[in-house]
Amino acid sequence: MPLLHVVAAALIDADGRVLVAQRPEGKHLAGQWEFPGGKIEPGESPEAALVRELEEELGIGVHQSCLAPAGFASHAYDEFQLVLLLFAIRKWQGVPRGLAGQGVRWVRPPELFGLDMPPADRPLLGLLNLLV
Repeated sequence: MPLLHVVAAALIDADGRVLVAQRPEGKHLAGQWEFPGGKIEPGESPEAALVRELEEELGIGVHQSCLAPAGFASHAYDEFQLVLLLFAIRKWQGVPRGLAGQGVRWVRPPELFGLDMPPADRPLLGLLNLLV
């Protein structure tokens, strides 16, 4: 089973809310809410991948020095094994918006438990109560 490494961001605003993005139609797990991010390309560091993904998906700028490692999760999907590296981010430039056709919304950490989220993201939800 292929091993897929992905990075994700827990963008935390001044009110203690976390940004989640809805997976667009036509993608694996379409309609589910997730932490924004994406695949690490060959030869790319996790930090560089997350900076790139946030610019591409949300139109925001983030310096690598603002990425705080927060945790990781692993999940075996039918087609691949996914390892998700989560970084907490409290400082960025711009206003996050869905540039890839995905919806975005700000939620308080306890509200995350009521969202339809991918299995790989769910083990990280409790951690966010400690970060906010």
